[in-house]
Amino acid sequence: MYIEMVVGGLTIDPLTNSPVLILRDLKGERTLPIWIGVLEATSIATVLEKIDVGRPMTHDLLKTIVNDLGARILRVEICDLRDNTYYALLHLDQNGRCLQIDSRPSDAIAIALRSGAPIFVLEEVLEKSKKEPDIEGSSKETAGIVTTSDKEKLKEILEELNPEDFGKYKM
Repeated sequence: MYIEMVVGGLTIDPLTNSPVLILRDLKGERTLPIWIGVLEATSIATVLEKIDVGRPMTHDLLKTIVNDLGARILRVEICDLRDNTYYALLHLDQNGRCLQIDSRPSDAIAIALRSGAPIFVLEEVLEKSKKEPDIEGSSKETAGIVTTSDKEKLKEILEELNPEDFGKYKM
């Protein structure tokens, strides 16, 4: 079963200094952090912050191409987690023809935000993320689902994030 989620925000992992995309379910009970690249974080941040960059970024260009080819983005699904890597599918409709396109979750979400398409995560992926081992083999608590009891800790992390943290990633 797929769970609809929305982008809850972006933050920086203080240990790796890597951007982390936070997805949360519509009830606000569970979140799923996904470590992403700097360029993808910048692309997502520009949409979330409604920043006009003047010229189309790669994800804007892709959305325009999809639309100009007579297709529309129906939804994004985060459908698997293997070896600490998330997998996603972009679902498109082109004149009644359904297409599924393999994508990195960060790219799929950047496109979904621009298209207004919903984002879904497979329940099994949420469960797997709780168990996914880190490099040393111990359980990765910070990469798993955050339950209601962990919300305050996540809230503190997000509140401590300064907008200037993303300024250093602008191109």
